[in-house]
Amino acid sequence: MSRLRVSPISLVLAGATLLALFVFIAATTSSDDFLFIPDKAKPVATRVTVEGGREPDNGGGIYFVDVSLRKARWLERLLPFLQPDGSSLVPEHAVTPPGESFAEQRAQARVDMDRSEQVAAAVALEAAGYHVKTRPTGVVVDGVASDVPAAADLEQGDVIVGAAGKPVKTVAQLRAVLAALAPGDSVSLRLRRGGETLERTVKTVRSPTDPKRAIVGISVSEDAKIELPRKVNIDLGNIGGPSAGLPFALQVYQELGKDVDRGLRVAATGEIQLDGSILPVGGLKQKTVGVRQANADVFLVPAGENAATARRYAGGLRIIPVESFRQALRVLKTLPQK
Repeated sequence: MSRLRVSPISLVLAGATLLALFVFIAATTSSDDFLFIPDKAKPVATRVTVEGGREPDNGGGIYFVDVSLRKARWLERLLPFLQPDGSSLVPEHAVTPPGESFAEQRAQARVDMDRSEQVAAAVALEAAGYHVKTRPTGVVVDGVASDVPAAADLEQGDVIVGAAGKPVKTVAQLRAVLAALAPGDSVSLRLRRGGETLERTVKTVRSPTDPKRAIVGISVSEDAKIELPRKVNIDLGNIGGPSAGLPFALQVYQELGKDVDRGLRVAATGEIQLDGSILPVGGLKQKTVGVRQANADVFLVPAGENAATARRYAGGLRIIPVESFRQALRVLKTLPQK
């Protein structure tokens, strides 16, 4: 009986074909994980218009920075060196919480952006001496920690309007209710979700920074009705989220005739509140890389962990930590003018 003989060349060709097929599939098929990718910082001036305002022609500018997000391909997951420079691989559950679709996440980010635009305009106009009418209407849930009991009852976008039987219109009022509780106590919350009013009871947990302080485990901002004395239009297209609040406010203030950038390329990130305080945001590694790509002179970031992360990836970029809008204005005023 004759035996079928396979030549070594045929084996090599077959192996090479299978390897090429594997690489092709891995390079074109998406995994469940996401990649956070740096995006070059861009000027805000073309995205913001203020009634009667003007942009100084001094060669500088206010810059905002975003982070690109897409599904990681299997080959990028298996071979990290193929990932774009400055990117980070993030598991799906960190981007899209359980029970929530990516489309729902994007829709909420758009709502957050709209609110951020209004708040930024209000803060800037008020800092410039204009009278802005604001009426707080509740506390928005911007995020819920995945490892707290409240994760089963609260969702991003919920608006808390009552706590422990008391009306809640501001973050300060919510904190006052929680200050009377001990970690482990439960608190009843009244929520607006869509067109419904809901009642939920959640168990508090210990604050990671103060074991005696009770927290729910949520990040919040204020929901408010805002009436501006001047028309302000801010449009970043499909970009969502609240992290461009600080550059929005700086640009509005600049178009009111204030020389904010002093001829410098000033990049900024940070969620802004009605009282002008600046809250931390995500993606500081990628944002810092994006600001460096734009050759900005300085990068204003929320103080604390955000600033620490930005410094790790800053290279020669000057990082300026800020806690409030007025502090940002004071710091920029002290910088050498170009």
